[in-house]
Amino acid sequence: MAEEEQATVQTNQEQATETESKKEPAGPKNVVTIEQVGPCKKKLVIEIPEEAIKNATDEQYNTLRKEALVPGFRKGRAPRRLLEKRFGKEAAEAIKLKLLASASDLAIKDNKLDVLGDPTIEYEKIELPETGPLKFDFQVEVRPEINLPPLEGIPLTRPKLEVTDEQVDREIQQLRRWSGVWTPRQTGVVQLDDQIIADAELKAAEAEQQEERLDNIEIYVRQNGFVGAVPVEKLDELLVGAKAGDVKETTVEVPKTYFREQYRGKKIDIRLTIKEIKWLKPAELDENFLRRYHVSNEDELRESIRDKLQSRLEQQSRTDMSEQIYQYLLNNTDFDLPLDIVAAHSLNLLKRQYGNLLIQGLPREKIEEQMDRLRAGSEQQAKEQFKIFFIMDEVAKKLGIQVSEEEINGHIAQLAIQQGQRPERMREQMARDGSLAQFELQVRADKSIAKLLESAKITEKEPEKKTTKKDKRKTTKEKTKDENKG
Repeated sequence: MAEEEQATVQTNQEQATETESKKEPAGPKNVVTIEQVGPCKKKLVIEIPEEAIKNATDEQYNTLRKEALVPGFRKGRAPRRLLEKRFGKEAAEAIKLKLLASASDLAIKDNKLDVLGDPTIEYEKIELPETGPLKFDFQVEVRPEINLPPLEGIPLTRPKLEVTDEQVDREIQQLRRWSGVWTPRQTGVVQLDDQIIADAELKAAEAEQQEERLDNIEIYVRQNGFVGAVPVEKLDELLVGAKAGDVKETTVEVPKTYFREQYRGKKIDIRLTIKEIKWLKPAELDENFLRRYHVSNEDELRESIRDKLQSRLEQQSRTDMSEQIYQYLLNNTDFDLPLDIVAAHSLNLLKRQYGNLLIQGLPREKIEEQMDRLRAGSEQQAKEQFKIFFIMDEVAKKLGIQVSEEEINGHIAQLAIQQGQRPERMREQMARDGSLAQFELQVRADKSIAKLLESAKITEKEPEKKTTKKDKRKTTKEKTKDENKG
């Protein structure tokens, strides 16, 4: 908790005026004391002088006299003592609320407090005194004070953006596979990524449930695959090396979070009779294939793919450098967070996580076992989200970044086109569900990041070579020689 600080200031209590052009002399002054009572939290103690209460009371009864209908008196002629007797309780409540609202607003404004949310004033516990001053207090969450690190020359690294022939080969091979045809293997055994046609028998172990038979189903030979709707881990180990006519058996435990209730949390005995083995024969690099990608020859296709890969690398690089900037700002900006707001946001995150686990089918008792981990995760997530929000807001202010209505509409139009919606309809929906304000903040943050990238100190490095299954496979040209050997 931050050290307590006392600051006593005098604020002017504005008095009512009969016309906007005619101002009364300054009235009695409130006494305001401000204390730091926690991270981003201040306590304001306000004392309203007796004279200010008397002025507010006179004003209230003058207004009441003009409007109240009292039997035996014409409007505006009822005596004060009768009005006090008849409307005293209601008038006192109205006077109190006006004084509290005016004094709290004026104290926040005059002391330039950047508050988050409304003051927490317990109106019902405050009484209007018969004599003497009115003293009350309340607390407010205030925006944290942030000292940003240097924003010029942020050190960043990015891999050298270079598209290799091997990457182009792999991309062409992938395009050919997408356009390929499943072709029967004339001889040989099941290989990884093959497709088999099989009859399947599924039976829940230790259950009276009737056996389920599936004829001529397609099964893809992958590490984690499916037999019908049943998920099977290490399916490749079961099937690779098998021949047509072979029978394969296994038992799987379906996760308790599986979306199909029929199999959820059960042991399933599986029996497969392999009838046919197919391999994916990539499409030929012929005229029909090239026409599909709007090119006339293979060289044009390779050039088109190279351009797309280069754009993809540039986008990935920009995204990576943006994340580096966010991390730089997080690591080099230390400030307290408003705990009440973080706690409320953390609770909302926790509720969403809890609800998602319920939807996935996890029993409540299992969820409860994970609650401590979930709480810690949601609290850390909430803190990081709020920290980034405050930092980026301060960055945007320092850089003078603003977002125009035209820019917002332009971004919404792009998003609408991607999702096949009308821009004006999407904007209306965003305004209704409250996401428009968040969208504007994100656009502002993106502009700020773009500005920081302009002055960043970027060091290029050679990309790390990763060994993957795809790297071990043959290139397009090498595979072309072997395609008809299936």
